[in-house]
Amino acid sequence: MQKKEEGNKNIDFVKWFSELSNKDVAIAGGKGASLAEMYNNKFPIPPGFIITAESYSYFIAKAGLKDKINEILKDLEIEDTKKLENKAKEIKEMIEKADMPKDMSEAIIEAYEILDIEKPNFENVKKGALEILKSAHEKPFVAVRSSATAEDLADASFAGQQESFLNVKGEKQLILSVKKCLASLFNARAIYYRKRKGFSHENTQLAVVVQRMIDSDKSGVIFSKNPTSDKREIVIEAVWGLGEGIVSGAIKPDHYVIDENLDKFNIIKSEIAIKKIESDCKIK
Repeated sequence: MQKKEEGNKNIDFVKWFSELSNKDVAIAGGKGASLAEMYNNKFPIPPGFIITAESYSYFIAKAGLKDKINEILKDLEIEDTKKLENKAKEIKEMIEKADMPKDMSEAIIEAYEILDIEKPNFENVKKGALEILKSAHEKPFVAVRSSATAEDLADASFAGQQESFLNVKGEKQLILSVKKCLASLFNARAIYYRKRKGFSHENTQLAVVVQRMIDSDKSGVIFSKNPTSDKREIVIEAVWGLGEGIVSGAIKPDHYVIDENLDKFNIIKSEIAIKKIESDCKIK
C-alpha cells in the first residue's frame, strides 16, 4: 500500500495528481505541484502520480546513505571541478546501486499498475506492426521526471539541474529510473549551485513524477512572459517529436513571439529553424 508507518508518522510514498495542488511543493516538488494544479483545473495533461519528497528521505535513510553522502560532501571544494565531478559520481553510483525498500517499491509498482488500467483498443488499428505494438504493449510507457522541492524559487532556479527519463517501460526499468532520478539530485552542477546559493544538501529533497508518455508528432515549450526581455509577450518554441529535443538543446527549435492578447493572436516574430532530426518516439 502507499502508506508506511515510521514511528508515529505515516509516510505517503505515492500521491496522485488529483490529491495535490500548487501549494504542495514540499510534497511533490515544483514540477509535480504545478502538474497537479493543471490536472485539477482540467488541462489536457497525461495522467500520472508523484513519488513524494518524503519517499526520497525514507529511501536514503533506509539504504544507510545519509551519513555517507554527508561525509563525501564534507569540506568539498566546489571550485575544484575534477574533484566535484568525482564526488558527484561516487554519490550517484551509491544511490543507483542501493536496494530500494520493499514497501516503497511495492507502492510505486502498485501505482504503475493502476496507471495501466486503460486496456488496449484494437479498433481502428492498422495492420502495420508498429501500430499493433503501440496498441498492445503489456505495460505503459512513462516519463520519469525529477521535481525538486527547491525548484523555481524567487531568488534561485534549480530547474533543469536534475534528470528525467523518457520511454520507460516495465516495473524493473521504472524502479531503476526512479533511483537514477533521485541520484541526479547530486549531479555536479546541482551540488555546485546549492552550495553557491547557501542551500543545505541535507535539507534538499526530490520528488519524482511518473507520467504516461504520449507519441507526439510535435512538441513545444511556452513562456507566458518573454524570458529574454521585460516585454509582456508570449514565447513559443517547437520541434518535431518529443519536447526533449528542445530541453536538451539537441534540436534548434522554431521560435515564435506572440502578443499577450491571445484574442488578436498577433505573431510579432517568427523564426523557422532547420531541424535535421526528430526526437525519438517511444516505440523503438
